[in-house]
Amino acid sequence: MKTLIALPALLVFLALPAHADNYSVPKNAAFEEECTSCHMAFPPQMLHADSWRAMMNGLSKHFGTDASLDEKRRAAITDFLVANANGRKTGTTRDAAGNPLLRITETARFEKKHSEISAATFKRASIKSPANCTACHRQAAAGDYNERSINIPK
Repeated sequence: MKTLIALPALLVFLALPAHADNYSVPKNAAFEEECTSCHMAFPPQMLHADSWRAMMNGLSKHFGTDASLDEKRRAAITDFLVANANGRKTGTTRDAAGNPLLRITETARFEKKHSEISAATFKRASIKSPANCTACHRQAAAGDYNERSINIPK
């Protein structure tokens, strides 16, 4: 009888690692429209709320591009990102100087998950950058980062 009770708990526990690599991607038209005009819309849970605030307050210098928005739209997207941020443990959320991390690729979670990937792999023409999630995670835009669905291009 104890085995029958323990079995469902064991199955849930075994499924956790697969589920841990899936993010819900909340819908927000302004977020999707603005962010996907240049890159995929990263799940808000991948960064801490302070990181999203800092990023959205620095859109005029958004990773070398002027991604400025009108104040009303910027504030609405910021509110959405902050409300949905940090649903996952990202690890360290600040750099050595105490500034919020702005790159998902600098989070402890990203570094741990990608520790076996060489810098040369990320520089391949088919990948270009560690921030190009969709190059290897074909379902990244849907929030699926499960290891079983990874395909590292040559």
